[in-house]
Amino acid sequence: MRLTTLQKALWIAAILASILFVAARLWLPAQPQVSSTVTGELRPQFDLPDGAGRMRSSAEFHGQWLLVFFGFTNCPDVCPTTLSEVAEVMDGLGRTAERVQPIFISIDPERDRALGIDDYTAAFHPSILGLAGDAGQTRATANSFHIYYEREAAEQAPDGYTMSHSPGLFLIDPDGLWQRQYAYGTPAAEILADLQERF
Repeated sequence: MRLTTLQKALWIAAILASILFVAARLWLPAQPQVSSTVTGELRPQFDLPDGAGRMRSSAEFHGQWLLVFFGFTNCPDVCPTTLSEVAEVMDGLGRTAERVQPIFISIDPERDRALGIDDYTAAFHPSILGLAGDAGQTRATANSFHIYYEREAAEQAPDGYTMSHSPGLFLIDPDGLWQRQYAYGTPAAEILADLQERF
């Protein structure tokens, strides 16, 4: 009877180990996607006007790290949360903050220019540069970064619509190369630590 009980226990242990092994095999390949590191070279570019109408291009920031986020001023949650994290990162960088330029790119440019994109970004941190082009410039920039955005009807939202968009925060290195995407909700402390390791 003892042998039978032992055999049952061993079979159960073997089955559990097999299940854990299969689960690990399914889970582990997905892990690199969480860090969103680049396997090839991607050089996203933009040519967009700032709040004063001055054209700003990715080329002018050569030599600086860029933290780029796409959003819109009427965003109720994702955008203000992410920009608050960016502000915390910039404050945490201290003297090295000049090595990083945070950029907010509007995916709802016509409305955001009317509402005042500079006032919006300054409410989070004075270093955040807001850019809002026309429809063509915005689409070209989004394609360069490989991000998604789309206007969606929403009766309860201002003007009866909202914007659906990719919520990631993108890190571009001083040579203009895409380095990684921080997923929405990544703590400021984690972003700060990652940046400091790269300096």
